Amino acid sequence: MMGLFGRKKTGAQVEEPTVTKPEAKAQTDDYTEEGEMHSDRMVCRHQLERAISGNGQGVVMKFYIENFKQMNELFGFSYCEELLKEILEYFREETGSIVCRYVGVEFITILQGRTQGQAMRLAESILDRFSQSWKIDGTDCMCSCQIGLCSYPGYADSADQLLKCLDLAVSRAAETGINQYAVYDTKLHAAFLRKQVIAKYISTALENHELEIRFRPTYNTKEERFTRAEYYMRMFVKDVGMVGSAEFVPIAEDTGQISSVEYYALERVAQEIAELERKGVEYESIAVPVSPVLLIQENFVATVQSMIEKYQIPSGKLAVEIDEYALTTAPVTIEIVMEQLKELGVELILNNFGSGYSGISKILELPVDTLKFERMFMWQLETDPRSEPIVECLIKAADKLGKRLIAEGVETQRQLDILEKFGCIYQQGFYYSPTIPQELLAGVLGKSMDETKIILDQEREKLKR
Repeated sequence: MMGLFGRKKTGAQVEEPTVTKPEAKAQTDDYTEEGEMHSDRMVCRHQLERAISGNGQGVVMKFYIENFKQMNELFGFSYCEELLKEILEYFREETGSIVCRYVGVEFITILQGRTQGQAMRLAESILDRFSQSWKIDGTDCMCSCQIGLCSYPGYADSADQLLKCLDLAVSRAAETGINQYAVYDTKLHAAFLRKQVIAKYISTALENHELEIRFRPTYNTKEERFTRAEYYMRMFVKDVGMVGSAEFVPIAEDTGQISSVEYYALERVAQEIAELERKGVEYESIAVPVSPVLLIQENFVATVQSMIEKYQIPSGKLAVEIDEYALTTAPVTIEIVMEQLKELGVELILNNFGSGYSGISKILELPVDTLKFERMFMWQLETDPRSEPIVECLIKAADKLGKRLIAEGVETQRQLDILEKFGCIYQQGFYYSPTIPQELLAGVLGKSMDETKIILDQEREKLKR
């Protein structure tokens, strides 16, 4: 027994976990007839509602089969359908309960009258099976499974709420490695309630302009001055505290508010660029990170173009930052969007370079101007000497490809020394500057660290309070 987050971590590479990501939703509908899938889903929801409204108790268990998009490409549709049928039959035999194929590669069963401890032991047994291969038509394959558990009654009053609880448990399981399970408990419930509060506040913050606008300056070690910046926002939520964009942007994606949030950000960046131009400030570009969910919206490029025209933004001054992970969601669409943005004079920055979602060969095909190191490399430089040759190779690769390279998360002198040794010119992080409010940006860009020391030290002290 490994506690509420079950099974020991493996040394294997962790797959991108959550079932709420765009590609996870997209890939599930490929594996079942729509009518049958709809029927199973309705039966499952009816059973969940009946279990919650009844007088009994038990545990609901959700299974999420990972890697299925890749397996479908490798083995073919027919093979994967047979595999899912065999997995479904195994689930039914092992649980001794009705198991519904809720959607695509997600299965749900209700363990009536079982305790949480019994459900956890059952999850362990099922995950042991997934550590072994499956044989279909004489061909072996390996696939992994994440399991979420939620007891009833207790946390959910409806099928919708219970399904959200299960999603959170499955996501938490995936965060700990392959073939894991997690129990929806008071800690996860608190996280769920926090998410609900933030989701409700986002629209209010936009309407009342309560999002705090800040920027992360980037230092050019060759010119010894700040030459670039990246947009960052956060908001104060009552009873929650200060919430950064890293937390509320994924919530906005899940709740359908992402367009409002990021178009707001895009316009604020456009306004700031216009102001910098008016003041004659010397800088290279101002970047705005963009969600892959927004990238694939039909009106995204048109909206960017309208912003460029409205604020008369010179070519190259607006930068759009795209996470390398986005290239796995809708690659063809995103590549077209990138080409269209390039034609508009937008600088394209690929974030999390080296994360492994795309190879060097893929980057060669994209109109990317600038690459950003995955932050993990900076942490590893501090503690693991073996990371140095990897960082050196990536820096040299970017240079030979003719791309700018930004190292983010620079916080120590050791990191700085190694990056300088390998020739990384653009660096960003707390060593150089904290995030700064919008009104200070014009006074930092184009200036050296000595010239901005007083301002930046004051901002560091404010952030500590």
